[in-house]
Amino acid sequence: MTKSKKLKAYNLIFIIVIVLLIIPQTRQPIQVFINKGIVSIVKPSIIEASERQSLTNYDWRLRDAFGNNFDFHTAEGKVIVINFWATWCPPCIAEMPSIELLYQKYKNNEDVVFLFVSNEDVSVIKKFISKKDYSFNVYQSLTEYPKEFNVSSIPRTFIISKKGEIVIDKSGPADWNNERVSNTIDDLIKAF
Repeated sequence: MTKSKKLKAYNLIFIIVIVLLIIPQTRQPIQVFINKGIVSIVKPSIIEASERQSLTNYDWRLRDAFGNNFDFHTAEGKVIVINFWATWCPPCIAEMPSIELLYQKYKNNEDVVFLFVSNEDVSVIKKFISKKDYSFNVYQSLTEYPKEFNVSSIPRTFIISKKGEIVIDKSGPADWNNERVSNTIDDLIKAF
């Protein structure tokens, strides 16, 4: 194949990808696919102990998708996994399978609390969870979350120690079902 023909083929592929990204029906699946590639290689980092921020308060009230209130104070002294996400967010959708697997590992452990937080309408959330066959519960904020979270983009995930230290703070998609995260949670459960 000549250089000219290769260039034309690359240009045609580029144009097709751009057109597919412009069409609303194909944009999200392509973005999710790309983000799944990112999830497969990105593992969350552990924050060095000397650089960890600690929660200064637990004054945060939430409501789950079934109308039950949740007081964040009840999570104090436990390992907390918080994921801020939305059903329309391709990076969120891409990392959800790994988060579901992590949740499955620890859902019966009384020392671990999972909070999946979205500000979307409950009916949209329930439909998404049901369609994807996820088993975790989803919450909406009733009051402002602790200032240490400072969420400006999603997905944003935190893992917090029993002492209230933010051990992992990850913006963007990642693989949450990996040995590093599981070992970190296991160590945090044993600590304190």
